[in-house]
Amino acid sequence: MNIADLLTIISFIVLALVVFIIIGLSVFLYFVDRNQKQHPVLRNYPVIGRIRYFLEQIGPELRQYLFNNDLEGKPFSRVDYQHIVKKAKYKRDVIGFGSRRDFEQAGFYIRNSMFPKLTDELKMDMDTEVTTNRYLLIKDPLFTQREERLEQERSSSYLLDKENYIVIGEKLKHPFVVKGQIGMSAMSYGSLGKRAITALSEGLGMAQGAWMNTGEGGISDYHLKGGVDLIMQIGPGLFGVRDKQGNFSWDALKEKSEIPQVKAFEIKLAQGAKTRGGHIDGEKVTEEIAKIRMVEPYKSIDSPNRFREFNDFPSLFRFIEEIRKFTGKPVGMKVVIGSQTEADELAKHIKETGISPDFITIDGGEGGTGASYQELADSVGLPIKSALPLVDHALRKYGVRYKVKLIASGKLFSPDRVAIALAMGADLVNIARAFMITVGCIQALKCESNACPVGVATTDPDLQKALVIDEKKHRTANYVITMRKSLFRLAAAAGIESPTQFNQSHIVYKDERGKILTMNDIYESIVKDN
Repeated sequence: MNIADLLTIISFIVLALVVFIIIGLSVFLYFVDRNQKQHPVLRNYPVIGRIRYFLEQIGPELRQYLFNNDLEGKPFSRVDYQHIVKKAKYKRDVIGFGSRRDFEQAGFYIRNSMFPKLTDELKMDMDTEVTTNRYLLIKDPLFTQREERLEQERSSSYLLDKENYIVIGEKLKHPFVVKGQIGMSAMSYGSLGKRAITALSEGLGMAQGAWMNTGEGGISDYHLKGGVDLIMQIGPGLFGVRDKQGNFSWDALKEKSEIPQVKAFEIKLAQGAKTRGGHIDGEKVTEEIAKIRMVEPYKSIDSPNRFREFNDFPSLFRFIEEIRKFTGKPVGMKVVIGSQTEADELAKHIKETGISPDFITIDGGEGGTGASYQELADSVGLPIKSALPLVDHALRKYGVRYKVKLIASGKLFSPDRVAIALAMGADLVNIARAFMITVGCIQALKCESNACPVGVATTDPDLQKALVIDEKKHRTANYVITMRKSLFRLAAAAGIESPTQFNQSHIVYKDERGKILTMNDIYESIVKDN
């Protein structure tokens, strides 16, 4: 028997075994499906019905990459996602042919000046430079991987001019001097993995002039890695500033306040995507995370939806004042606004008590989260473009706007969105999910599962291996630098010298009929309705 005949026989035997296994497995699954009581589809269509569940499982990926058009995806469309990636990866933010915005829809627009500012007329720090790595796209073929080259680039960091620095708590012993208007919103170590937090810290530190909010999970070594300024968030669970019994600990607060990178504290009353306390699933609560938060490892954490230390504005303000006097550092609060009444009540109590937070972070209902309930994320709390004007107007009405800085957050991932928020009254802007995208997030929508496929929103050590810190940190730096550059470009187009000069006169609202409303018109309608 020659080799060809032997191979033919072996091939036939292997094929027969494969067919036998397939038939045997199909028969086994047939009886399993027919007799199970959970899925009616499988009872009526055994084996074949499994195809339905397979397609259902991969449906989100099919819609994301094949069936949704470029403007349909949620929470970020493909176009939104690509704009973030281009800034981070290529340090570019140009488009070709024309805008894809639907100009028939209602929306805000930035008023351009007939006589815009020249670049050398802008009030910008021209001396601070930063070196980052960026990709150059060489070829983008259809069937093979695109050809790219990595290069170093030294550019301006596009920080504010010294006279336009934003000072939070200027009368305090340790005021927080902010040199750029964009920082990272609250994202805890635990909701994000250590590599993601490290890459974000190092990237923001490299870009300079930004800040990083720790989220309510406490300060980790990974937040400190990049030397970036930190705002330590304190949530109702008091993680990082509590004793073993879960009570507020002044000793723990003192320890955190003595960390040089900690520039301010934020009392979290609520978050746009979840007007309640935070949540982290047990599989994410490693021993290290449990130690930082002073909780039991591998048990789900649900912090209360309200602080036990206060239950109204006067007691909240007293709590803020105690922390401020104890630390000598600015103390702010994070809120979600549901109506003009709430905004007025906040401003009224600042006026009456004479005590105010040093800053107020207003989180819009469209903001993101690692885990929340759909009914809270969809329907509780106003979006940022409604909430921000309400708070700004209320503070001005009661004559206390000068006492606080306003930080806005809620899908403010592009420079035009940031500029509109600044014009609506914000002094600074927080961004979260766009920064996640800079370190590799593909919008898989699995943040709550600890199964993030790219190692961003997970503590699984195997999945985290996908995230290369030394590559992603440059993308984070590139994104924030490009955003700041674009803000100055928009300021020049509006005829002002710095994005700190944006105000309500620089934006208009166009409705579906083409009618134009100014922010003054909107404020007047607020007063009339209340």
